[in-house]
Amino acid sequence: PQSVSVVTAQQIKDQAVQSMAEAVRYTPGITFAQGEGNRDAAVIRGSTSTGDFYLDGVRDDVQYYRDIYNIDRVEVLKGANGLAFGRGGAGGVINRVSKEAGWTPVREVNVSVGSYDHKRIALDVGGGLTNSVAGRVNVVSEDSDSYRDGVSVRRNGISPTVTLKPSDRTKVILSAEYFNDLRVTDRGIPSQNGKPFKTDESTFFGNAEQSPTETTVRTLAATIEHKFKNGVMLSNKTRYADYDKYYQNVYANGSVSAGGMVALAAYRDDTQRQNMFNQTDLVMTAKTGAIKHQVLLGTEFGRQDSDNFRITGTVAPSPVSAANPRGVATFAATRARDSSAQIDVAAVYLQDQLTFNKQWQLVLGLRQDRFVTDFKDKVPAPDDSAKTTDTELSPRAALIFKPIDAVSIYASYSKSFVPRAGDQLNSLTASSSKFDPESFLNKEVGVKWDPSSDLSLAAAIYRLERSNVAVPDPAMPAQTILVDGQLVKGVELSATGKISRAWSVTGGYAFADSEITKSQSGTIQAGNETNQTPRHTFSLWNRYDLSDRYGVAMGFVSRSRMFAQDDNTVKLPGYGRVDAAAFFNASKNLQLQLNIENLLNRDYYVNAHNNNNITPGSPIAARL
Repeated sequence: PQSVSVVTAQQIKDQAVQSMAEAVRYTPGITFAQGEGNRDAAVIRGSTSTGDFYLDGVRDDVQYYRDIYNIDRVEVLKGANGLAFGRGGAGGVINRVSKEAGWTPVREVNVSVGSYDHKRIALDVGGGLTNSVAGRVNVVSEDSDSYRDGVSVRRNGISPTVTLKPSDRTKVILSAEYFNDLRVTDRGIPSQNGKPFKTDESTFFGNAEQSPTETTVRTLAATIEHKFKNGVMLSNKTRYADYDKYYQNVYANGSVSAGGMVALAAYRDDTQRQNMFNQTDLVMTAKTGAIKHQVLLGTEFGRQDSDNFRITGTVAPSPVSAANPRGVATFAATRARDSSAQIDVAAVYLQDQLTFNKQWQLVLGLRQDRFVTDFKDKVPAPDDSAKTTDTELSPRAALIFKPIDAVSIYASYSKSFVPRAGDQLNSLTASSSKFDPESFLNKEVGVKWDPSSDLSLAAAIYRLERSNVAVPDPAMPAQTILVDGQLVKGVELSATGKISRAWSVTGGYAFADSEITKSQSGTIQAGNETNQTPRHTFSLWNRYDLSDRYGVAMGFVSRSRMFAQDDNTVKLPGYGRVDAAAFFNASKNLQLQLNIENLLNRDYYVNAHNNNNITPGSPIAARL
């Protein structure tokens, strides 16, 4: 009983998806921010997060660009839902589902070349090794440049997985991954007079050679599933992940002046994190009179150890002419920021789905998280070390009405919280540790209809409230108070599946009315819109198979204007973009596919990180 969009394996293949932002571009109600050119940053229902990412239901929260070479599908769950995912998930979460080893043979090589010297190869091989053991391995290697001057990406990954079935009732999945992503940190272009600065979309502000970012991810995971004879289902997941991430950037640090000058700045940032999570779910059924119960009992235990430091740089010359916006950075010998955080998570949750009859169901659930943060500031002055324990309750309730089997109407209520350490666990101070966590409340009414087994339609109306926002006290600016600071109301419509045997579609429309409800600073005033939350977004992807051998596709992505930051001083104009594709089954074993992005070669701006880090869209580009 909430708004859920699934990006299927077929959609990933048809659209030649290679990143998280590409995966959800045809999903209503979600956009991606720039992320300072070094990470995925999702904006879901007006809330921006770099930590609300999951892999097979387990948290994957370090700031980096995720690939989909080993992913079967991507699930976008919208609306705060702390019961299912714990902390975070203010506007929703994105969950990637891994390709699993099975007994059906898989032998696939995918090679793509394209504009801006794009080169990529992916390998997917698997199948049964014995009657009870199956294996699979996915490999990727990419070496690509960009329409942006000096920007490139080099990535390599390997992900083996093994499935064991010691009995008909038990399944064990073991997996691992090594993934390395090396690219140029690209923070786009600055603004002028409240709009993106007019320049060629290729112009790099700063210094591309001095802006590397590299992430190395190493993971081990194990899942055990067992079905008892009485129908009780037990699932236990354990995942260890080691993240090594750094980025350095030289970038525009202000708007372009009337005289055509722009300031530059630089810094280097390093994060080391080790995550260990264990999740257990027990699902059982029971009856009390005429009422059927499906009960979920779960626990989560986790430890996250993070180290982060930052070194500032000095750029010369600065300011520079916007006509030649290049400077050279010199980095300090000492650290401007140096901190470590140890997070211990313990949670228990209980949910009961009550079925009264064929038409009516009720979902009631409650989760309690104990979130312990031990934050140490290693920079001597001032010492802002802090330790705090948050014990938060996340309730969930939903009423479901099914007038017929193919239609489900629901009303839901759910809450989530974001601890004071933030989604990257590095924002706690001695003063902020005394405040309650931020709270998010989602109220939603929706309908889901499957007019056929191949087509799903959905509509949702929601109200998402954000409270406990820390802001300076207007009466005493040196002190901080908590206010109820944000409200987003919206409508989402989606369609996914086949209209006919030959015609398949995916897409939808989203309307979002966002508002800052209490002034948060001298520039972030009540009545402002939340950053990067367009009022209207629309997308539609159509694929039509002309025969068993030939197919074509056309897509349209658009959004209305939006503001780069909550101060609403810089506006990114709206745009519409057309994509296209053609498919040819050359033989039983060989498929050719051509994807074209921005077919009409429109000028547009994709997103931003702040008022002066704005990403221009790509000119027409192709992948074969």
